[in-house]
Amino acid sequence: MFGLTLSELRLLRRLKTPLAVQDFLTTLPINFERGGETCLSPRRVLQERRAHCIEGAMLAALALRLHGHKPLLMDLKSVWHDDDHVVALFKERGCWGAVSKTNHAVLRYREPIYRTLRELALSYFHEYFTDDGKKTLRSYSGPVNLARFDKAGWMTSVKDVWYVPRYLDKVRHYPLVTRTQIKHLRLADKIERQAGKLLQWPS
Repeated sequence: MFGLTLSELRLLRRLKTPLAVQDFLTTLPINFERGGETCLSPRRVLQERRAHCIEGAMLAALALRLHGHKPLLMDLKSVWHDDDHVVALFKERGCWGAVSKTNHAVLRYREPIYRTLRELALSYFHEYFTDDGKKTLRSYSGPVNLARFDKAGWMTSVKDVWYVPRYLDKVRHYPLVTRTQIKHLRLADKIERQAGKLLQWPS
């Protein structure tokens, strides 16, 4: 199925719920890209046992797909000098949730309690700040179905799948805050900034 090996299928089929997918992602060390920037396919993530946010999101989307969900990603876009974040989406009982790979204490799993994608995206807003406390999350994309890249081999490619983040970057994004609101955003407190430096996998 999807060009996956039996061992890959066995592993991913054991992850029967979004909770199980998140728990598995959490065990994977962060990909620090020490040999240069990467965008690993799910197969390579499983082989190399490392992932950063979009790599983890694609693996999560594949695992969710094997259990009846659409393989959906959402891009969370920040200001130019901060990193974007990508999560895998799922829906239960009419509400959205997200599976997320991050090295930080926040920007993680979201319970399926959000009625709209905007609500879900806003749940990341207050924890999305730079070291100096500036809140930088600005917009979110609509759901991107990775099935559009099936012919390109996004699930099993041995090469980096840069076409996925390039597509995510150019799809329509919806603003979370207005220019006036941005001008009046409060800096994160000192204790929040300290908590934001807590890492699961020290570099």
